[in-house]
Amino acid sequence: MRLEELARVVGGTVADPRHHGVVVDAPAYLDSRDPVPGGLYVAVVGERVDGHVHAGGAHAVLGSRPTDAPTVVVDDPVVALGRLARHVLDGLRVPTLAMTGSQGKTGTKDYLAHVLADHGPTVATRGNLNNELGVPLTALRADAGTEHLVVEMGARGIGHVAYLCEVAPPTVAAVLNVGTAHIGEFGSAEAIAVAKGEIVEALPAAGTAVLNADDPLVAAMASRTRARVLTFGGPGADVSGLDVELDDLGRPAFVLAHGEDRAAVRLAQVGAHQVANATAAAAMALAVGVPLEAVASSLATARAASRWRMELTEREDGLVVLNDAYNANPASMVAALDALAAIRRRTGRRAVAVLGEMLELGPGAEQAHRDVGRAAAERGTDVLLVVGAPALADGAREVAGWAGEVVLAESRDEATAWVRENAGARDAVLVKASRGAALEEVAAALVGPDPAVVGTHDPTGEGPAPMSAR
Repeated sequence: MRLEELARVVGGTVADPRHHGVVVDAPAYLDSRDPVPGGLYVAVVGERVDGHVHAGGAHAVLGSRPTDAPTVVVDDPVVALGRLARHVLDGLRVPTLAMTGSQGKTGTKDYLAHVLADHGPTVATRGNLNNELGVPLTALRADAGTEHLVVEMGARGIGHVAYLCEVAPPTVAAVLNVGTAHIGEFGSAEAIAVAKGEIVEALPAAGTAVLNADDPLVAAMASRTRARVLTFGGPGADVSGLDVELDDLGRPAFVLAHGEDRAAVRLAQVGAHQVANATAAAAMALAVGVPLEAVASSLATARAASRWRMELTEREDGLVVLNDAYNANPASMVAALDALAAIRRRTGRRAVAVLGEMLELGPGAEQAHRDVGRAAAERGTDVLLVVGAPALADGAREVAGWAGEVVLAESRDEATAWVRENAGARDAVLVKASRGAALEEVAAALVGPDPAVVGTHDPTGEGPAPMSAR
């Protein structure tokens, strides 16, 4: 697209008329350190960085003021980026499969992208780029050869998902669950449900709403859409995961059922909660015509596509590390603890849970941490290593008869030193907290530069330099 046309689409002007003929023929991007040849650099003014300052050398720029590179100037580059994405998608008419939920979005997105990629060129959200910048950036990676667009959508408030659906109108839309993640921003689970349900309200009559039959707040969203409804979950759902069994490292096998059809699935990821993610992805794939047997076959070969999410690594000496440090909320914490308990139960390993703070929980944060600490003790965790969230320790200590031990670490460095000195070959170590805690560094210290990874890619690369013993 020539800059002159791009400016018309987004309601801007080309800063220098000599650049009208510059052609953008590659995706948009945000990071000036990793430019895309022929692409469009989106210059955003953030709290600490002004993207316009780093626009030099870009092929073309979308910004709010002229730069040294060919630039389309608009009032708001973020809004303009959304307009551009919608314009491109309207021309492509590619089926768009969108999902939202309080947890499990990225895992479900990765499963779905893997299934669909086995049946045609698929573009999917990278990492968790699920906001007003990430969604249009994902959409702008699609081209005439794309057969499926998979988009993860996050929500920080009422109206946010509705806006993202204007940028990338869904053909199939899934609501995975309504939990307590970000309840500090919304105020209540009911308010979260209002926001998440905007995704099914955006569907056309010919579309499909994929809803969690086991979550009452999600199941009730069937009345908010004119599209057909396909439910997923346990027995009784349209698409269900039945007869779940875990292997020694907590990886589930189950029967995927749709109507009278059945297919066996064995997943490479850890945790019984992966069944819900895989079943949701299966329902979305079925909605666009992928046969059940093909869905099951693809799910069995899926590997973790996003870092620090239930990444299972087995060190050469036998130590198992479960790195789920990307983010955390009460429900995902308990799911990870369940996975750790399953490994302990099946292998006899000592269960060590390295847990940190869960953010954005609002006034109920202390009680939520206490509840997670109690859950850790109730599941027989042998060592609870708490990093900067003492209510976790308080909750564990409240469980009568718990034979485990609490270790308090004031910092990530203290936690790293403890696990290096105390975790051994017969242990299984779970590492989990909200993104701000950066506990993936603790997992990296255990794994080292050359891990033997089970069912995924190298999750850490080289860890931090060794610290002195305490």
